[in-house]
Amino acid sequence: MCYLNSLRLIIFLSVLDWTRIQADSSEFSSSPQIEVRGDVAFLAPHRLEKLDLYLPKQRKAGEKSPAVLLIHGGGWKEGDKRQPREIEFGATLAENGYVAASINYALRSAGKFPLNLQDCKNGIRYLRAHADALGIDSDRISVMGSSAGGHLALMVAYTGDDRTFAPTEPYPGVSDKVSCVVDFYGITDIGNRKKTDPNGNPNELRGVESEVQAIFGSKAEDWKKASPVTYVKRDIPPTLILHGKKDTTVDSDQSQELADALKKAGATYDIIWLPNAPHSFSFQYAVPKSKQLLERDVGPAVLSFLKKSQNK
Repeated sequence: MCYLNSLRLIIFLSVLDWTRIQADSSEFSSSPQIEVRGDVAFLAPHRLEKLDLYLPKQRKAGEKSPAVLLIHGGGWKEGDKRQPREIEFGATLAENGYVAASINYALRSAGKFPLNLQDCKNGIRYLRAHADALGIDSDRISVMGSSAGGHLALMVAYTGDDRTFAPTEPYPGVSDKVSCVVDFYGITDIGNRKKTDPNGNPNELRGVESEVQAIFGSKAEDWKKASPVTYVKRDIPPTLILHGKKDTTVDSDQSQELADALKKAGATYDIIWLPNAPHSFSFQYAVPKSKQLLERDVGPAVLSFLKKSQNK
């Protein structure tokens, strides 16, 4: 897979003053293969959170592309849709024929669960509601997230069209089901997170921090309700899990617990372990901001999984 153009776009986008960019801006035209539309409204009119679209330019008239919703990490408290990792994800996906949408969602206690999840579900609903205008195949929409975004991506996938978590606006009646989910080192069991040693080896339980309780509640039953492992069953969308063994932020047992649950349920899944990777890696980089290379480029594996899962 060639990343040259997407890398140029990453560098270009990273140095832009994004606050000056409008949704229909032509300032992103540095890549002949990708069109980027910044700060597109997708929630109710009073909401400030927006999304960025990455679209493949060279499509035939009437061609419908698969789509991927990108959900950033940050402990449900911080982070942004334009972090270097998310820019790399969006640019690379668009360069490979996907429509990608990187969203912001309500954070901290303002995003008290399930509002943060509903914002993400509305990202899926936006793509489906605007499928014709964006050239999207509405039957091939997937979700991908990292860390806290991985948690939310899994929740989106495993609770598709669940009335318990359904947003009431602005797309009533539009499905938020997805074809598959890609989870980069996401939290899978909120009440069962562990501390690690400096090498990333999990040990004792870490407890649920007060800031996290402000978002998800203070009781074990609240954490269970908000944990992806709770919703694992045989017919959930296919899942790809990626996790680094050197992760000291989200212990690797979180991904192992999910993989064990998926296996027991007979669900379709795959897991990729990276022995030397820390937290927050991207397709190519162990540290996306400084362009420190990852031990292995996982982009081809993710693209292969998406293609296989979305073409069923």
